[in-house]
Amino acid sequence: MFHRCSGIRRCSGIQRARATAGTCLALCLLIFQSARVASAQAPRVLPLGELPADSRLQPLKDLNGYFPFKPPSTLEAWEARRALVKSQLLVATGLWPMPKATPLNPVVHGKVDLGDYTVERVYFESMPGFYVTGSLYRPTESQGKTAGILCPHGHWANGRFYDCGEEEVERQIGIAAEAFPEGGRSPLQSRCVQLARMGAVVFHYDMIGYADSQQISHDVAHRFAKQRSEMNQESRWGLFSPQAESHLQSVMGLQTYNSIRALDFLETLPDVDPNRLAVTGASGGGTQTFMLAALDSRIKTAFPAVMVSTAMQGGCTCENSSLLRIDTGNVEIAALFAPKPLGVTAANDWTKEMETKGFPQLKAVYQLYDAAEKVSLTSRVEFGHNYNQVGRDAMYHIFQPVLGLASNFDEKDYRRLSKEEMTVWDADHPAPPAGEEFERDLLEWWHRETQNQLEQLIPDNQGALKDYRAVLDDGVRAVVGREFPESGETLWELVEKVDRGDSLQMTGWVRNVEHDETLPVVFLYPKVWNGKVVIWLDGRGKNGLYDEDGKPKAAVARLVSAGVAVVGADLLMQGEFLKESENAGKTRRVANPREAAAYTFGYNHSLAAQRVHDVLTLAGMIARDESHEVEFLAILGTHGAGAALATAAPLISEHVDLIGVDTEGFRYGNVKDLHDPSFLPGGARYFDLPGFISLATQSRLVLAGEGDTLPSPIGQCFKAAGKLQSTECVSEENLVPEFSSTVIAQ
Repeated sequence: MFHRCSGIRRCSGIQRARATAGTCLALCLLIFQSARVASAQAPRVLPLGELPADSRLQPLKDLNGYFPFKPPSTLEAWEARRALVKSQLLVATGLWPMPKATPLNPVVHGKVDLGDYTVERVYFESMPGFYVTGSLYRPTESQGKTAGILCPHGHWANGRFYDCGEEEVERQIGIAAEAFPEGGRSPLQSRCVQLARMGAVVFHYDMIGYADSQQISHDVAHRFAKQRSEMNQESRWGLFSPQAESHLQSVMGLQTYNSIRALDFLETLPDVDPNRLAVTGASGGGTQTFMLAALDSRIKTAFPAVMVSTAMQGGCTCENSSLLRIDTGNVEIAALFAPKPLGVTAANDWTKEMETKGFPQLKAVYQLYDAAEKVSLTSRVEFGHNYNQVGRDAMYHIFQPVLGLASNFDEKDYRRLSKEEMTVWDADHPAPPAGEEFERDLLEWWHRETQNQLEQLIPDNQGALKDYRAVLDDGVRAVVGREFPESGETLWELVEKVDRGDSLQMTGWVRNVEHDETLPVVFLYPKVWNGKVVIWLDGRGKNGLYDEDGKPKAAVARLVSAGVAVVGADLLMQGEFLKESENAGKTRRVANPREAAAYTFGYNHSLAAQRVHDVLTLAGMIARDESHEVEFLAILGTHGAGAALATAAPLISEHVDLIGVDTEGFRYGNVKDLHDPSFLPGGARYFDLPGFISLATQSRLVLAGEGDTLPSPIGQCFKAAGKLQSTECVSEENLVPEFSSTVIAQ
């Protein structure tokens, strides 16, 4: 296989790192700096105590940051971006692949007739034994099939049972936010009543931990603060544990799936037209609204109130999940619904700047479809956080023409239902099991269901391999969060050169210009080069290439003597990224007292993912540049670097001839600390480390740390690809000799 070297380049100084991108290695060899004798230690690029200029050393992003959205300039570019973000949302919520739809087993009972509409109590199973509860509003005079509307409630006290009280409703009437002393006490019921009066079937359902949905408690779902040691287990784990996060199981995912199943429930009703479905909610219910609208094509119009913003993205644990908002935010997520009719509101909260920050960009996406008139903003910053009558009126006017509802937009007062009248569970319909054992059972079923789906995809021929990759490729890419670098995205800057007799030792920087990332690198370059390059990754960084006396290790020296260039680097928080006596014992987290991974890793890549990015940068630097021909490119990962290489393998396989990796038996699912440097959200979901390696079928593979045979699904995938003969399992002590011999023999 023929490759091109991406950038063994020389610049006069760090300040000129971006200046000259095309200087080839041959030129580097002609322009000698003053040679010096190698010191008796591994080489440094920076003086001791200085750290690389890398954006990843800056403060972490959290949910209260600024999330600007810059829409692409063309519809083609937006459609590509849209597909990528949608895939990220599905993976982040644990819904890729989507769980198999199990029987809903719905129960509808306790009808209350209120004249022009009725209200019934509902429960059904979204997953076996996991119940969605709520109130079903139906128009009395309905003829034939009509629109179905979902109403997720958000974080109002007691959820569906919310009652603001006499004093508050008087205040709301006084500021013209509400009009009626009875109905105004529950703006949640108010929108359901009015939509039913306009002719729609409305399902007002409980968010997890509210009202009748208590199988997972409110404290766990919405107030989770501290890791529970008893729920942190390699099997039968609980929510928010490292195991749940490595399998992408979250309250946000469960709630989003409940919303999808609520649509399924509406479709089962004989009086609902499945082609006229909508969703509207505010605050946390607004989050569910724009998430469902983005993910489920059945929604025809949506109205997320006081939640779409470039500011705070969702403060509750139920609105966050690992990977969810990395490099995206609520405005872009809402834009995925374009060009369907969408309305949003702003108030005197985190949405108050939406008129100038967020909505113009949202409208620009709609303009790409020539549909700017289909998106609207109701900005009423004189009101606090709300879904009041003013906001509801805007929603009615958007929904009415799309859903074919009656045009009686003006609300009138109604008899508010009491908690007792709405409660789903009673003597004839007892509440289901709840608590920690139920939580374990639920996550175990979810995990087993996902694994069963994935196992059915394990291929035995090339056609099946394509189907397998169609699922796992998207999952892996979302977990890694980075693609292989494009041409010009990486560059090399020479800082110092040392003549070692038969070779040159060159230290400098490999920079990822696109992401403002910088790696300290050493090149051991034979003066008679044969066109082969080995990227040597070690858990100790570039120090792993050297003995204690500062000389290249025997295995490294053997490669260089054979004419092979060897490249070593400090990945993030290795070597020169660490202050003296510092170690990367923990990955960083945001300053939030709650020990929920999503508050950090919903907005930032984990350290494990960032080291994978570094592997991609190094491989891209060698493989992409057209200035110097590389005839054979190999990458070795050992002594703690195997997991990073294995995880990068599916994204580099197309560009690399040989991968040698010692996994040391590592599995992401066995990591027991959210702040372990090896913690990777989603790392265990797609067959864990073997799943990543199974997608690297375009490279030859030498594998250690996994016994004598290729583990599933690696063996099946390489066999299906016709590459089984190009793989071998070796012992850990034989990895380097076998890998080196393979490189030299090519």
